[in-house]
Amino acid sequence: MYLFTCVLISTLSLSQNTIFGKVIEENNNALAYVEIKNQKASKTFFTDVNGNFKINEEGIYMFTKAGYKTTSIQLFFGKSYNIKLLLNPSQLNEVIVTSSLIPQTLKTLPTTTHIILRKDINLNNNTNINTTLNTIPGVFMQSGALNTNRITIRGIGARNLFGTSKIRAYFKDIPLTNGSGETNIEDFELGAISRIEIRKGATSSTYGAGLGGTITLFPETSNFNKKTINNQLTIGSFGLIKNLTSLNYHTKKQSLNVVYSNTHSNGFRDNNTYNRQAFLLHTNHSINNKNHVSFLGSYVNLKAFIPSSLNETNYENTPKMADFNWNNAKGFEDSKRGIFGVSWEHNYNNKLKQNTSIFSSFRSAFEPRPFNILKENTFAYGARTRLTNNLKLFKKPLSWTLGGEYFKDIYTYKTFENLYEDFPPETGSVQGNLLANFEENRSYFNIFFEVNYKPTTNTTIIIGSNLNKTSYTLYDNFTASAENPDQSGKFKYKTIISPKFGISHQATKNFNIYSNISHGFSPLSLNETLLPNGLINTDLNPETGWNFETGIRATSTNNKLQLNIAIYRLSLKNLLVAQRTSEDQFIGINAGKTQHNGLETSINYHIISNKKINLRSSINASLTNYKFKHFIDNTNNYSGNKVTGVPLNTINANTSFNIPYGIYGNINFLHVGKIPITDANNLFSKPYNLTNTKIGFKKKLNKNIKTNLFIGINNIFDVKYASQILINASSFGGNAPRYYYPGNPVNFYSGFNLNYTF
Repeated sequence: MYLFTCVLISTLSLSQNTIFGKVIEENNNALAYVEIKNQKASKTFFTDVNGNFKINEEGIYMFTKAGYKTTSIQLFFGKSYNIKLLLNPSQLNEVIVTSSLIPQTLKTLPTTTHIILRKDINLNNNTNINTTLNTIPGVFMQSGALNTNRITIRGIGARNLFGTSKIRAYFKDIPLTNGSGETNIEDFELGAISRIEIRKGATSSTYGAGLGGTITLFPETSNFNKKTINNQLTIGSFGLIKNLTSLNYHTKKQSLNVVYSNTHSNGFRDNNTYNRQAFLLHTNHSINNKNHVSFLGSYVNLKAFIPSSLNETNYENTPKMADFNWNNAKGFEDSKRGIFGVSWEHNYNNKLKQNTSIFSSFRSAFEPRPFNILKENTFAYGARTRLTNNLKLFKKPLSWTLGGEYFKDIYTYKTFENLYEDFPPETGSVQGNLLANFEENRSYFNIFFEVNYKPTTNTTIIIGSNLNKTSYTLYDNFTASAENPDQSGKFKYKTIISPKFGISHQATKNFNIYSNISHGFSPLSLNETLLPNGLINTDLNPETGWNFETGIRATSTNNKLQLNIAIYRLSLKNLLVAQRTSEDQFIGINAGKTQHNGLETSINYHIISNKKINLRSSINASLTNYKFKHFIDNTNNYSGNKVTGVPLNTINANTSFNIPYGIYGNINFLHVGKIPITDANNLFSKPYNLTNTKIGFKKKLNKNIKTNLFIGINNIFDVKYASQILINASSFGGNAPRYYYPGNPVNFYSGFNLNYTF
């Protein structure tokens, strides 16, 4: 008993004379090897590989790490701290890339990765994410309306007629890509996103080896020991009204971030009204030094009318009009979407860490269209877990991660007759008889591993692989007949293994060269596998491809100039082509191979950077040579033609500034080259140039209240352009094909932001 009492007293005494804590970055990931320096005693400590530290002396300490802003905090005995370091935009190459699972700085990655920070999003309008994404070379987002978008990365996804596919997306660790490989990120509130990481090409084995790449969104988090309420009102052209309110609360043990937004727009075109309410809740809880739990919840309620695409005559002469049939049917999308997830991080020791997430999502939608009325519901659930370890191999650092992901969604949909033509035009859509009733059970699992090894101080090697198994089951719940055969059936892919290998070498302190080889694939959807007779085409194969890439990252000695250049070749086989059999029916066939050769460059220059003035300029460019290497569609041979739906080149130039008295601004220029509209290459869109600008004034009224007043102009020179192209559009009933979504003419927005800290 005496011995136990002595041990207990000794333990309590030690804890009372010790300071424990953890250093994290904006997305609550641990920061290793952060320098912790006592300002008076000049004693220095460092965090371990999991960001933890232990200090035996009270005082004011400076926390310093390359790529992050230095923070000073007073620490006291007997307390535990969670300390957050904010990113330093002028040292992005030093920033830890969090979507890689194994901690790496951006400059040492053997892949092309881009980071979009909160401040980059704020430089543009806060209503549509396309302006921000189009600043990234190799990434192109077309936007026919706020709810009609398509994202392509290095040309992948361009053949998808409606929406984004063949690109993986995650909201932190929660998949945003459904069981058919389709992704929707534009519904998410931009004000709730702190950071976006984009990996291009099939290089991310830990995130499903998507053909085009991976987009990872990270939710906004609050600063250390701060409690803030933020409100922003934006008004603009075409009846735009947006109100955004957020609450941030961060203590030593937990943080809370709540965001609500309400967006309304009448739209530039007829039948173009848009309404969206979005809510996000994100919490983090530090149970102790070894266990951390976070919760993420998002809900979006959207109702958006659809003007659809126009033929060339109407596009040139009356771009404001909606398509005749869509306007008469008053076609719209009414959807509700929710995503929920819980994540647990456990540190077994200072080398071994486990991250586990369980998640669920739902989507309910109602969409009256001229050709039918669609009702659909999706419920998904799954789990994702990984182990990460740090050790030594031949006395050199080696990190590995091993994990798995399981995902299942149940998708039910019904179509009904739309009888709008039997009623007066002002009536809109009228539901008729049931036409189809399906249920799809879609599931996959990924097993992945990745090894990061540094055989020398300046060389990093990454080896990884992803094993995927995908299966579909289709239930046809419609009464079978000669006209409507029973389409029930099962479809299973063969197991797909996608390896990758990458190497990065830091030749000098300011010059890095990297190269990688990787494999990826894109799953089929059940709609693409159905034949006209109702049977499932089991002979179809998923699109697969190999990505070959090399590039350099260089900075000037004073870190003012940053240069990134990448050259790549992406070779695809089993190209999936959608052959149209009616206005609303397609069948898929494997028709050939494509080869995507490209050059991407990004230059960032801090012209002036001091306490009073910050002037930064950047230019990003993509040059593409994407061709059908072998492509035979029915009797048509398109081999050698340019790949459809992808600009031949894009250039984005941006200049931003901050000057005294709280004045800031940004001007952005985007050039989009001509786009092949048809596989035959007998029709191209016209190239266009867009210029946008935003200027604002920030003022700190007192220690608690900050204000921000801003105004912006999009498409300053009122350029007529097609903001989205519908490739290979067919003509029905003698009407001309509808290829074009007209872009918005010159438009304005302004807003006021009030931030209160307490």
